[in-house]
Amino acid sequence: MIRFEQVSKQFPNGTFAVKSLDFEIKKGEFFVMIGPSGSGKTTTLKMMNRLIELSKGWVWINGKKISDYDINELRWNIGYVLQQIALFPHMTIAENIAVVPELKNWSKEKIAARIDDLLNMVGLEPSVYRNRKPSELSGGQQQRVGVIRALAADPEIILMDEPFSALDPFSREKLQDDLLEIQRKLKKTIVFVTHDMHEALKLGDRICLMKDGEIVQVGSPHDLLTNPVNDFVREFVGNRKLSIHLEELITPITGELEFVSDTKTISLSTPVDEVLEHLASFEHISVEENGKAIGNISRQNAMKVMSRYLREGGQIHE
Repeated sequence: MIRFEQVSKQFPNGTFAVKSLDFEIKKGEFFVMIGPSGSGKTTTLKMMNRLIELSKGWVWINGKKISDYDINELRWNIGYVLQQIALFPHMTIAENIAVVPELKNWSKEKIAARIDDLLNMVGLEPSVYRNRKPSELSGGQQQRVGVIRALAADPEIILMDEPFSALDPFSREKLQDDLLEIQRKLKKTIVFVTHDMHEALKLGDRICLMKDGEIVQVGSPHDLLTNPVNDFVREFVGNRKLSIHLEELITPITGELEFVSDTKTISLSTPVDEVLEHLASFEHISVEENGKAIGNISRQNAMKVMSRYLREGGQIHE
């Protein structure tokens, strides 16, 4: 889907922002880029939609060099969400969402239906919020609008540059959950920059950890937690092991929750590290005790539990 081939960015003063990057992002993947300040993660993101031009190498999208795309065609197919929400203050919420669809000459009826669908998707009642101005919304609500505005013209790719870092912890957690639900429904290719390891572990299918303009390790959250390639990764992740009991990951089967079939089945005695390995391949795992189904473990819920433990620190040991 998106492929970097020997990509470097050198600024006029001779400083390299990134050096010889080689990696690929798969279609429909939630790919998180993380690293300390100055690691090159935001520069790498901005090269994908040519907000920053690369100095050497090639970036490919769907098998075509980005330099061969018409710049408008390229950017219309890439949604972009910033930390600074950047809604147009003089325009209504509906008008903000409609900007790119109007540029693509969508009909008024199609645009109106799309606006309502997207507002409903993030829990903002269209009849209440459609005609409000950004100043009438909370920070979390404005950022929800920023996310769905990026989705408005149904782009294949969404780039997100630390979109939740300015929010309070409650709003941030809610937006993360909303984004995971949107991704579950729409399966966009999302490239997400963050400085927060907890956020990366919760959201990412794969995480790309960068340092000094180079990639140190790319892997699943489980890979980085259990198989760090060097001391830098180990220290950045936190050099921590999770003291989590299997029962904490399980959603019990009730009258409302049916047993998930056609997936991996494990016993209640399975070690947690083995469960996490299975979750690298399966979205859901079914749990049995004495041959009877008792519950399910979802990848999303497991990442939430792990993130909470990392954040709270109470059940983590060196």
